[in-house]
This record gives sequence, C-alpha cells and structure tokens, in this order.
Amino acid sequence: MAESKALPDEMKSVICFGPGDYRLENIPIPTLEEGEVLIKVLAAGICAGDAKCYAGAALFWGDASRTAYCEPPITPGHEFVGEVVRLGPGAGEKYGLEIGDHCISEQIVPCWDCRYCKRGSFHMCMPHDIYGFHQKTPGAMAEFMKFPAGSINFKVPQSIPAWQAAYIEPLACSIHAVERGEIQFNHVVVVSGCGPLGLGMVAAAKQKSPAKLIALDLFDWKLEVARKCGADVVLNPSKCDVVEEVKKLTDGYGCDVYIEVSGHPQSVKQGLLMIAKLGTFVEFSVFGRETTVDWTIIGDTKELNIRGGHCGPNCYPKAISMIEQHQLPIEDIITHKLPLEDVVKGINLINKGSESIKVVLFP
Repeated sequence: MAESKALPDEMKSVICFGPGDYRLENIPIPTLEEGEVLIKVLAAGICAGDAKCYAGAALFWGDASRTAYCEPPITPGHEFVGEVVRLGPGAGEKYGLEIGDHCISEQIVPCWDCRYCKRGSFHMCMPHDIYGFHQKTPGAMAEFMKFPAGSINFKVPQSIPAWQAAYIEPLACSIHAVERGEIQFNHVVVVSGCGPLGLGMVAAAKQKSPAKLIALDLFDWKLEVARKCGADVVLNPSKCDVVEEVKKLTDGYGCDVYIEVSGHPQSVKQGLLMIAKLGTFVEFSVFGRETTVDWTIIGDTKELNIRGGHCGPNCYPKAISMIEQHQLPIEDIITHKLPLEDVVKGINLINKGSESIKVVLFP
C-alpha cells in the first residue's frame, strides 16, 4: 500500500529545451507506481556537466560521431537531497525509507538487465538513464522528484544540512576516481583542477596516505581550499612550469598518479609530460572540445595506464560518512546558494569559473 503526504497537483521545475534554453515551468507532480519514491527536493547542485550541457557540449547534443545524450524537454539535475513525501507500494521496505526521511539516489538508474549491470558494473548500464538527461529519469531541479523502481537509494542523516548533502553525489564521483588511481603509500599524486570534483579527489586521496599530494589550479584561492582538503603542495600553471616543478619534487621521475579533472585539453597534455613511466593517468571530466595529444608518450615512451572514471559506484556510503564526519572543508567548497529560479545565473557562475566552486539551488 502506498504512503503519502498531502501535496499540490503541480510543481515548479526547471526545464531544459535545448542549449541555452532553460526555463522555469509549472508541471504535474510525478505519480508513483510500485517500488517508486517521491521526494520534496531540499537542495540541488549544479554539476559542471549541467553547465556544459547548457553551453552545448557535443557529449550532450551530439556531433558527427555520436547521437545526442540529452532528451529535451527534461528537468535537469543529478546532485540533490530530498525528504521522502510519498512511497509507492513496497518502496519503504525495499529501500528502508519512511515518510520524512532524508535520502539520496545514485545518479544513474540501472536497467539491471544489460551485460554491464549483470556483471556488477551498473554505472556503465547500456540504457544509461542518468537523472536529468533522459525522459525516463527527470532530475532534481524542481520542487519534487521521483526515484523510479530499480534506483539505488540511501538514507541521509538529518544531521547533515541539505546544502551540504547536495555535495554527496560529486564527492562519490571523486572517491571513485581516486579508487581508479590505485594510490599506494609511496606514490606522488597530482590532482589537476580544484573544482568540486577535484577538491573531493584531494580529500579522498589524502585518506590513501600517498607520499606527496599535489593540487593544480589556475586560481590561487581555490588552491588554498585544496590545502584545507589535504594537499601538501599547490601549484598554479599560470605562474610556474608545473611539469618542471613536479619533476623537481620527484628527483626527475614525475608523479605516479595524475588525476585530470579540469576538462581542459592543456591539462591532458601537461599530465602526459608530468607523469612518470609506468604511471597511472585517470581522466574524469566532460570536455567542451576535442583534445589532441601525442599517443607515443602513452605507449612507446612511458607505458602508461590510462583509466577513465565515471559516476560514483559503491561510493555513496563513504561520501555520506566523509561529510557527516567533517573530513573536508565543505563550507569553502560550496560557495553559492541560490533559489531555483536563478539556475541560469548559477550555470554562468560555473562556466565562468573564477568566482565559484560549487553552486547549490533551493526550490
């Protein structure tokens, strides 16, 4: 039997109609079927991916080699936390949720039937229904949001303020990227890019206790936040030759693990020059344009391990724990709190990059 609170018939929602065309509309509140959850959205973060979708990045809108991923009109948003207001039949028992609980859902809703889901790699699910992009999974930039049957949901301690809990999703992604790097105690690790993901990666990498942890960014004020997250050394590529500086710190060898999270082509080239032979290069970014590099460096010169990173599979409990235990300076990471109607202002802040780190919206 379904459980619920009394709710209005309609809600305010941001709707993506296309690149540069996001509007605030009134739409019906989602209805529930078996195993589904309805939340009142308490806070929703704007991802760099959301900002690049707004800007027209080919990943979302297609190009000569790929079809568009975004399916407009759609409610964006995959970073969020909410309060349970309705439970479809069986949902409470399935997810351990009750009316009034705070909760979060992993950003991807797996099909549980494709090759990847069946072998446990649900974050690479073939239909790839991430909240905020596909018609099956409308996102969180609205007053209410539905978790479909098959979603992966977690209760969030109410001791975590909503504006902080909106950072759970990006932090889970950061933790996954760090795990992809397989950091060892004797490693020198570089994180390139100190946005929300990069700072989460610095904090997560610090817990791996590498020999040295280095953060790179073009803005000194973001590098100071990286220090608070645990960076031993911070370097600004606009002020020094970071490749030479890292080599000086490593007796000429270079770093063992390079995690690229800036989404800038120059950061990729810089990483390939900076990384030591037999090193591991982790890529976790959405790029606005193509990147061209000399692949000889990867094979014949250095025999590198190149690893992609996507989503935050199996990392949400750790992310919740890190925030609950105050293991990173979240007050410095979340720089802007805006009402839902200011979504375009928030996106522009992110695309500008110089004044913000994480922007959170409140419906």
